[in-house]
Amino acid sequence: MNRRAFLSTAIKVFFTTAGIITGTIALLFSYPFKIKKRAVKYFPVMDEAEIPRRGVKTVTFKYKRQNRVLNTRAFVVNHNDIVYVLSPVCTHLGCLVNWHRRKHEFLCPCHGGRYDIEGKVLGGPPPAPLTRLPYRVSEGKLYIGLKV
Repeated sequence: MNRRAFLSTAIKVFFTTAGIITGTIALLFSYPFKIKKRAVKYFPVMDEAEIPRRGVKTVTFKYKRQNRVLNTRAFVVNHNDIVYVLSPVCTHLGCLVNWHRRKHEFLCPCHGGRYDIEGKVLGGPPPAPLTRLPYRVSEGKLYIGLKV
């Protein structure tokens, strides 16, 4: 094997190996396996009587994860006599959206994402609707489920 053939083969092997390693690392970081495996835990957020009769109510609550107490919020919505809970996390880049009462929309302050009262995208860059969180009502309390 001459010098030119050796260098050509060495370069091909190097870049092929680097591509495989880079692709594997990108795949591992792009799919959050640990989040998918977590079980849903329910946290009490409000009394059943405080669930809005119509419209949106923002609830803030604390939960414990790995010996740390974290604060989070969610939106409890009653629209057309259907109650559901929406995550405040924008599906574009993870900013926190806010409910705008006058416009009757959820607005992302960072990139202009807009969602209707059901969490469906109205405009802006978000690729998907707001996430609906699991919830249940028992013993006179509303519990919201999170994967922690």
